[in-house]
Amino acid sequence: MADVSHLLSAINSGDSLASEQLLTLVYDDLRRLATNRLSHEAPGQTLQPTALVHEAYLRLVGTQDVHWESRAHFFAAAAEAMRRILVEHARSKHRLKRGGGVARLPLEEAELLAPEPREDVLALDEALTELAATDRAAADLVQLRYFAGLSISDAAHVLGVSQRTAERLWTFARAWLREKVQGAGWDDNPS
Repeated sequence: MADVSHLLSAINSGDSLASEQLLTLVYDDLRRLATNRLSHEAPGQTLQPTALVHEAYLRLVGTQDVHWESRAHFFAAAAEAMRRILVEHARSKHRLKRGGGVARLPLEEAELLAPEPREDVLALDEALTELAATDRAAADLVQLRYFAGLSISDAAHVLGVSQRTAERLWTFARAWLREKVQGAGWDDNPS
């Protein structure tokens, strides 16, 4: 079986079979990333890791204008795709026609109406967008750590910076986001 870089090159050349081979090769890694990311979501999340992987993958290989430079580039794009899907899913759940964010409960549990503490993906997305305007590298690092579940050293490799630089960016980004997303459930420990 071909390696990821070779398959990405074949996809860039228009080989439709390469995208199927790529999914087989990266599926376990993408599923692990999706499972990790969804573990940080609110209880009662209806989006499953398999669905998140498939939706993200379709967005990644369905884009005609993207040319993958490397495996790291592909996984960074996968993290971005998962983030966008989770944000869209959160927005959809909060629309009035979908119940306006009201959680469905089985009748047996209706008496237990204490709200669950939950992470606000929308607030985090807004804060990340604002952070990206201030410091793009810090925002990219948060995205790789938080949405893709990468370690500091793996994220540093993807970003092409030293581990020490990544650690400084992570310290800055955590403090910055903690200030911006107070009370919205920001958990600065992604793993």
